Amino acid sequence: MTVPAETLAAFRTDIAEIRCYDDPKQVALRSRDYFWYSPILNEQLDGLSGQLVVMPENETEVMQIAAAIARHNIPLTIRGGGTGNYGQCVPLEGGVILDITRLNQVIEITEGRVICEAGARISRVEDAVAETGQMLNMFPSTKRIATIGGFIAGGSGGIGSLRHGMLRDSGNVSYIRVVTVEATPRVIELHGDDIQKVHHAYGTNGIITRLDYALSPATEWLHSIALFDGYDTALKFAQEAQASGLDCFLMTPVERRFAPFYKRLADHFPADHDAVFSMVAPSAAREFGDLVATWGGTISLQKTLHEIDAENLPPAWECGWNHTTLQALKHEPGVWTYLQVAYPRPFDPDLVMRQMERYGDEVFMHHEMARMHGEVQIFALPLVRWSSRDRIYEIIHEMETLDGCTIYDPHVVTIEDGGMKEIDTAQIDFKKLADPKGLMNPGKTRGWTADMAAE
Repeated sequence: MTVPAETLAAFRTDIAEIRCYDDPKQVALRSRDYFWYSPILNEQLDGLSGQLVVMPENETEVMQIAAAIARHNIPLTIRGGGTGNYGQCVPLEGGVILDITRLNQVIEITEGRVICEAGARISRVEDAVAETGQMLNMFPSTKRIATIGGFIAGGSGGIGSLRHGMLRDSGNVSYIRVVTVEATPRVIELHGDDIQKVHHAYGTNGIITRLDYALSPATEWLHSIALFDGYDTALKFAQEAQASGLDCFLMTPVERRFAPFYKRLADHFPADHDAVFSMVAPSAAREFGDLVATWGGTISLQKTLHEIDAENLPPAWECGWNHTTLQALKHEPGVWTYLQVAYPRPFDPDLVMRQMERYGDEVFMHHEMARMHGEVQIFALPLVRWSSRDRIYEIIHEMETLDGCTIYDPHVVTIEDGGMKEIDTAQIDFKKLADPKGLMNPGKTRGWTADMAAE
């Protein structure tokens, strides 16, 4: 679907001097994210594009754009850094892409909180709060280019989730400011649990312009690699580390078959050992080392971020979560895809070993230690050797029915079929309020149906 040229011309007249461009190559670049991690999504989404990109400088311009969108009934897709993996910012019906990255101001930093505009790069916010002796509670592995608003709209957790839980857990985000898409747009401020109305909604129900985010006292984490002879041992070490309350910001077991993908770490992650990548508090370094030794392991690397950077080595956060998939695809493009797996509680490392035996060279395992509602939750983002769509869904079915795992399907574009697993009626009710015509990111939520749209 595309919007007629005369409609787009009228829209451009309405937004006057707001930065706007229609060069097909530039628009196409702004119409993509990392959906190509999935061959299924790549086939479905490659080549889809918006028709115009607008880049507002402030909330007033956002409201002017929203009014014109509603007036002319044009599909609207919001874009931040474009680091999502599920096609969240790919326009399925053409129309206008609103690039939010010029709304990038850090507005206020207080003890434990930062308020910033949604288009601020996460790394920029991090630098700003560091000047006050604080750090972000969590961030994605793509923090160098991802925006804070995009993380809230498309993400669920990341580096720091081991210590601070998932994004939706109480306190991590407690304020979001949203502009509605109506002929006369309104500003709605959400607080506390009401933020769940727009969190992880893929930008389908209001334009996030500002938010707050939780901070903690800054820590000079030690980026560590511990090596073990056996992936089950690596998992059991990580499990005990969490049970004992070891102070870590990240803990990522990675099996040895990943080693060839980590070429810059060849001296620290050999192919004959399994690894646990961690960010360890300096106060816990001795305890960490003792526990590694107890499990028969050795520490091959333990340095501060400054020391890591000086040696041109990747930080620990670029060795886990979905950066593992990126590393594999850099070295063997087209060979791999991935899954997102939540393991039943209590976690059983022997289940993982049975899965590794079942799938052999078809699936490479790595796991993430996180917390949900205060309890340790183990996730995996295994690499899967690509063969066919049918095979991917055979594996999903087996892991869910045989193993009791929950799969958050990364090969679909809708919120419900991927991470949410069910239609969130609170988000749909809010969409009726904030996007009554259903113009925002159409096709990304099954909860919205055409009959819901206002005239």
